[in-house]
Amino acid sequence: MTTDREIALGLVTALEEGFAAVMATVTRTNRSVPRHAGAKMLVLSDGRQLGTIGGGEMEARVRDASAELIITGQSATIDYDLVDPGRGDPGVCGGSVSIHLEVFMPQPHLVVIGCGHVGAAVIELAHWLGYRVTAIDDRDELAHQDRLTDADVVLNGPLEDSLRQAGIDERTHVVLLTRNVAVDAEVLPFVIGSAARSIGVMGSARRWRTTRQKLLDIGVAEDQLDRVVSPIGLEIAAETPAEIALSIMTELVALRRHEAGS
Repeated sequence: MTTDREIALGLVTALEEGFAAVMATVTRTNRSVPRHAGAKMLVLSDGRQLGTIGGGEMEARVRDASAELIITGQSATIDYDLVDPGRGDPGVCGGSVSIHLEVFMPQPHLVVIGCGHVGAAVIELAHWLGYRVTAIDDRDELAHQDRLTDADVVLNGPLEDSLRQAGIDERTHVVLLTRNVAVDAEVLPFVIGSAARSIGVMGSARRWRTTRQKLLDIGVAEDQLDRVVSPIGLEIAAETPAEIALSIMTELVALRRHEAGS
């Protein structure tokens, strides 16, 4: 039987690998039940399972509930009677059980494209806020680990090659803090075509209109461009790189919290 220690280590490993997980723990039992208080099972976002809380239909329902909770990010407690399958109970043991489902989400992933003054400030603040940060720039003098000490990964070289290495998925937020429209227009088709959770571009509204038109001219669909938020950042009259970073990260945190609460 899988030990509690192995389950705990499995949770740590899953989060480090970028998987969400639910720890299902039996918290209350009454009369005859397959497992008693303290029994644990770990359900990962890719469908893997570690441990058991009794098997059968009840465990299958807990797996299904865990998959739904991972989508919302909200934990829950579920009560089951195990008496009469005819009325929908997931068992016939004769007892009842409460199971707490605690959701664990991996670090949110932020990809920062453009590592100038604002990019460096965003990387520092994002790290402080608990993001896993990938920094991308094609300029050798800017994209190196000695300068960007708060980035988990620094990618330097052709931008599209770096983007392919960045691991952009549905948990990834991408911000473009680049030096000009040409760079934005170069990388946005790849980013828009990815599974990124959100895409933001720094710059004025006028700059975004220019970039948007360039992308339309090369065949990027208008509905795809609607995924992009530009200018990125809450309006706080920011001027300095640190203030701009604050406005950008405030918007990203608000987005995360809104999604978690919806």
